[in-house]
Amino acid sequence: MQSFFDWFKQENFPDNLSGLILGKGPSFSKRRNFDISKYLTMSLNHAVREQPVKLAHIIDLDVIDHLGGILETNAEFVVMPWHPHVSNDPGQANLEDIVNCHSILQRLDKANRLLWYNLGSAKAREGYPVIQARFFSAEAAINLLAKAGVKTIRSLGIDGGSTYSSAFDDLKDKTLLANGRQNFDAQFQEIAMTILRTGIDYAPLDAESPIRVFVAATEAQMLAVKVLEFSIRKHTSMSVVVTPIHRAGLDIPLPRDPKNQPRTPFSFQRFLIPQLMNWKGRAIYLDSDMQVFRDMRHLWSYPMNGAQILAAREPGISKRRPQFSVMMLDCAALDWNIADIVKALDGNRLTYEQLMWKMEVADRIRADIEPSWNSLERYDEKITCLLHYTDMNTQPWVSLKNGLGHLWMRDLFEAIDAGFITREYVEEHVRQSWVRPSLLYQIDRRFEDTVLLPKLARNIDKEFIAPYCTLPQNPSSPWQNPLASGRALFRRFGSSKIKMKIGRSIAARLPRALVRAISARRH
Repeated sequence: MQSFFDWFKQENFPDNLSGLILGKGPSFSKRRNFDISKYLTMSLNHAVREQPVKLAHIIDLDVIDHLGGILETNAEFVVMPWHPHVSNDPGQANLEDIVNCHSILQRLDKANRLLWYNLGSAKAREGYPVIQARFFSAEAAINLLAKAGVKTIRSLGIDGGSTYSSAFDDLKDKTLLANGRQNFDAQFQEIAMTILRTGIDYAPLDAESPIRVFVAATEAQMLAVKVLEFSIRKHTSMSVVVTPIHRAGLDIPLPRDPKNQPRTPFSFQRFLIPQLMNWKGRAIYLDSDMQVFRDMRHLWSYPMNGAQILAAREPGISKRRPQFSVMMLDCAALDWNIADIVKALDGNRLTYEQLMWKMEVADRIRADIEPSWNSLERYDEKITCLLHYTDMNTQPWVSLKNGLGHLWMRDLFEAIDAGFITREYVEEHVRQSWVRPSLLYQIDRRFEDTVLLPKLARNIDKEFIAPYCTLPQNPSSPWQNPLASGRALFRRFGSSKIKMKIGRSIAARLPRALVRAISARRH
């Protein structure tokens, strides 16, 4: 009996090999819409019943019994854990012992068609990798292929939710969510971590991929962009390409009239996206001052319904205009050219307000994106998909005064631990005066919440001036406009502000050793 990894090496697959994993979810029915012959096909459990494959991946011994002879007909090779599961729990017997008393497995073994691997749920056989699967077999299959060196993996039938494809209606009362889970969604977080850890290109075969995210920024915002990118990747169960627009190499001409000039260095960057996409496909636009808490696969799958732009709407019955800081763009339907847009501004055919606030360079705009994807200085663990730190004077990377800053710090710490961001990178940004110096104190001591920072740490930022304070003044800019600044201060003077003041007052009276202990317990 061969190890899966020994077998894989002997097959001498090409370096550009792509894998296709077939599960029992609804999208399994789309397999005939694609040429799957060019993929290394791997089925999950009963999916081999409906589709011949190169590899049938089966964790539970019960599935072998359910399939019977069709398994030998439709699968070239069968891949199982060294300790197969029985009724969703790791069995005590290893595969070698089981083969001796199981006719189907015995025939497969004699034909050298039975492969094994170590699954993390049971004791491992020494000298071979251990493959993890926390919730469902799709996780093990993706990890198997990734560990073997497959760089591109696609799938059909790994859909989440709680239903099967109609081809498996007869199994709904027998195997559907037999492990006690309410749905299949939990697997996506594990898939996201595999993509982040291994760098594989993974996506459903029926989805436009990769997810293309464009972020408006300057170099001074790049630490915020990196934390945003990490927050996207840690939650997203598809491959993502994140592009800081200012690094794309396209120039933006400046309108002649000051009142039409961009209010921030990155205001006009969003209009470059269709050109950067060669006017094809779809793309997501985000501001740099954001943090993601949900799988962007959900946002990516929003139907355009004929719109050129999908924008975020405000919650409830708010009459506030659509928010263009989070957008889905149909790049094929947008003929934007920044030079032409600036000419329209210079020729008085377009005003700044029409461009930025009404997005009149598009004809078909729908505010179909849920408010949870643009939560302005609001956070609810059960609801928020994307948190937008809109108040520039309290953004966590430049200020200690943001009541939600601990959420941003948490992802910064995790990004550093994962090697996605280095301490040296943060140190360079401090040296450039792009972020507050006290960040390094928090990184070194793992203080999430600034409420617990001692006076010594707070004093580090005394001479720090945030980058937005040094920009050339435009009286219409929200950074210099007194009325806009007043609104920002009013928003900040709320319950979170009061809680922070109370917290600081309490922390100031606690012994420093106790404060450090409290902070340590949070990690």
